[in-house]
Amino acid sequence: METILDVNNLNITFDTYGGKVQAVRGVNFSLKKGETLAIVGESGSGKSVTTKALMGLIKKPAGKIPEGEILFEGKDLAKLSNKQMQKIRGKDISMIFQDPMTSLNPTMKIGKQIMEGLILHQGKSKDEARARALELLNLVGIPNPEKRIDQYPHQFSGGMRQRVVIAIALACNPKVLIADEPTTALDVTIQAQIIELMKDIQEKMDTSIIFITHDLGVVANVADRVAVMYAGKIVEIGTVDDVFYNPKHPYTWGLLGSMPTVDSNEGKLLAIPGTPPDLIQPPKGDAFAARNEFALAIDFEEEPPMFKVSDSHYAATWLLHENAPEIEPPPAVKKRMAGISGQEGSQS
Repeated sequence: METILDVNNLNITFDTYGGKVQAVRGVNFSLKKGETLAIVGESGSGKSVTTKALMGLIKKPAGKIPEGEILFEGKDLAKLSNKQMQKIRGKDISMIFQDPMTSLNPTMKIGKQIMEGLILHQGKSKDEARARALELLNLVGIPNPEKRIDQYPHQFSGGMRQRVVIAIALACNPKVLIADEPTTALDVTIQAQIIELMKDIQEKMDTSIIFITHDLGVVANVADRVAVMYAGKIVEIGTVDDVFYNPKHPYTWGLLGSMPTVDSNEGKLLAIPGTPPDLIQPPKGDAFAARNEFALAIDFEEEPPMFKVSDSHYAATWLLHENAPEIEPPPAVKKRMAGISGQEGSQS
């Protein structure tokens, strides 16, 4: 498959009163045409900051990209000005944000909000833009679009507002769609509908999707590949099967162990001990070492490289070194892995 986006050694910092926060540290990944890549991790791991950089939304002068490149169709987006990014943002790369109420203008009818990008980026007349807006409302499953197009955001439910946000993001047929926790604010039933909608749209439009989430249950049903982020770095990356059924990094084990499953009978969920490190002064060695019950002495001294597990699967943990002891995922994690398999089977 054709690669549409290449991120190489991306570093993002923010100047704060407390010092320079190293929010993203040497991130590498690619995105193929028609593929869904999920980026997962705890809050503060660098997921949203990474994808905001793809949109040119890192606020300057506090936010900087001191090193790295974001290659899209031969252009390095990290080097483009805001004015140059305006021609790409919304047209070639679009974003669905977490909370539709903060994404939509409460004073504008939703039809006008969908039409804006069509008029700006595609030069459509108002009549053409309105006709396309009606098509998009149909596509995302809004009933009575002829009536709804002239209504305001407060007249829509949470799930319907998120569908409107998706319609706006899809208006100009973007090549890359970034979905930043698009189902977090929705109940479970609506979540499932939005995920099915995105999968259906991807099939119809062959759009590449980057899906940001902390919910591994969502990932199992929506992604082709998964990148696990911790403390501003990708610590494991592979296909869904690689990461869910053959996870290698102890942090990935922790995420899987803290995930509920439909056949889990335990009275409480597992939790990863401790808290993420301070990225003003990132720790020496493996940033996860202080929280890792399987940490080796070298974890506190030297940062692990990305070890190759297979052609599609890589993980940054010293446990993959040839001289490391053989350590299996904890039994509780294996139970969760089996539970995910059961959930997938029940939903297919």
